[in-house]
Amino acid sequence: MKQITDYQNKKVLVLGLAKSGFSAAKLLHDLGALVTVNDGKPFDENPEAQDLLALGIKVITGSHPIELLDEDFSLMVKNPGIPYDQPLVQRAIEKKIPVITEVELAYEISECPIIGITGTNGKTTTTTMIADILNQGMDVGTARLSGNIGFPASSVAQIATKDDVLVMELSSFQLMGITAFHPEIAVITNLFSAHLDYHGSREEYIKAKWHIQQNMTAADTLILNWKQPELRQLAAGTKAVVLPFSSEEKVEGAYLSEGVLYFKDEAIMAAKQLGVPGNHNIENALAAICVAKTRGIANEAIIRALTSFTGVPHRTQFVMRINERTFFNDSKATNILATEMALGGFDHSKLILLAGGLDRGNGFEELIPSLKDLKAVVLFGETKDKLAEAATQAGIETILFAENAEVAVPLAYELSAVGDTILLSPANASWDQYKNFEIRGDKYMAAVHELAQALQ
Repeated sequence: MKQITDYQNKKVLVLGLAKSGFSAAKLLHDLGALVTVNDGKPFDENPEAQDLLALGIKVITGSHPIELLDEDFSLMVKNPGIPYDQPLVQRAIEKKIPVITEVELAYEISECPIIGITGTNGKTTTTTMIADILNQGMDVGTARLSGNIGFPASSVAQIATKDDVLVMELSSFQLMGITAFHPEIAVITNLFSAHLDYHGSREEYIKAKWHIQQNMTAADTLILNWKQPELRQLAAGTKAVVLPFSSEEKVEGAYLSEGVLYFKDEAIMAAKQLGVPGNHNIENALAAICVAKTRGIANEAIIRALTSFTGVPHRTQFVMRINERTFFNDSKATNILATEMALGGFDHSKLILLAGGLDRGNGFEELIPSLKDLKAVVLFGETKDKLAEAATQAGIETILFAENAEVAVPLAYELSAVGDTILLSPANASWDQYKNFEIRGDKYMAAVHELAQALQ
């Protein structure tokens, strides 16, 4: 990593821990900053705070005292999940203290180029595809996953060498806290309304996503989903070279035509060779191909990576086959749009959907067109009755209820026949029954494996 001196003897407040805050605090301490950490979790229940205190870092836990900012801080590093209307953040802005997220620190110390990936859906899958392709095709160095994918960018940047590449998933929350951050290649997978409770409006959400390209130049490449008119319009406002991809039309980038994935008139591979189903995964693969070709990766490496790619955990993830029934785990589908995209990848006449979860007050009218012709649904959670109403309007005749996602597994199997697919794609957050979508998906997969053992 670059041994920068910008933070020596500078007072820095790290607000919020978790993985990214912990990483940022340790890095700043190593760079000579006078670090204060403030986290809402009580000290006795906060192992990260305990570890930082043992390093000699000042730690304040259990509350967020506003008088903290009476000190002369030069910088605040904010956990991405903390909103900008939080009182300490508001006070910092009033005092003209810069507020950044830790991906900015990662950029400042990184010796290697950064490929940044953002968007509403498909970020994690696309990020992982890109890293897999690069690692298949790079002669030297490693493509290192980082960012919102679960590996704090400021930690990964410390171990990356100049021959490596940081393949960084970026949320809108992280991108709001950048200043000089500059990827050499950036991808926006798609843009839909999301996180409006945080951003306040769709316009502000889009603005946050568009930050990814704010420091890019004509030497850089911005890869955009050309299927979306909004991204076409935004493309006129960047200095970067725009490279489009589309699953609907031929473009001067990557595209789908007659079942084949192309890059600028060069056939790369058949869409049916992809290791994961669905049009949304075709789009993810097209974006990844754009990155690979920009980096000079050979077609053979692209094909090897994409044919062997079976998804990332909880995102249309292949689980197993039982008696010629195929199970997929899409627990990450915590909203209607994500489930719509997942459903688009399967033959509905042979598909049984498992769905339900936290009731946020919304209806499911938007989902009805995507539910049509499904073989059956098994519903659970707070929204099961609302989903049942939508399923009825879609004309689905077989609608069952289950206690939760794992209990739904044997019920769905009983409804299935040879050649059918059983898909968990909840269209809802998990918090009514599970701590997070990962636990929901893990319990679903465990139930599938238990079913397989019981049927042996």
